[in-house]
Amino acid sequence: MLVLSRRVGEQLLIGDDIVVTIIETRGDGVRIGIDAPRSMRVNRAEIVEAVKDSNRAAVQADEGAEDVLRRLVTPAAPPAARPATPETPGVPEN
Repeated sequence: MLVLSRRVGEQLLIGDDIVVTIIETRGDGVRIGIDAPRSMRVNRAEIVEAVKDSNRAAVQADEGAEDVLRRLVTPAAPPAARPATPETPGVPEN
């Protein structure tokens, strides 16, 4: 990890097309501005980690969920055919 000291208004260059500018310092916090190409994703690390944790939790099945899903996707057996009666040929009795 590179550690640098910068003052308000000073910049850091990352590669040829990313500029990080120190905007303001407040107590124990620093506001920075990042100028990067639109194709470059810039995210806060804690947000990325929270999304990963949420995705991991979403894919964990609770007890019985797998059985419920199996019942939903397994085709039900067709009902047993009842023989036709003489009064209503071809129509099963109720």
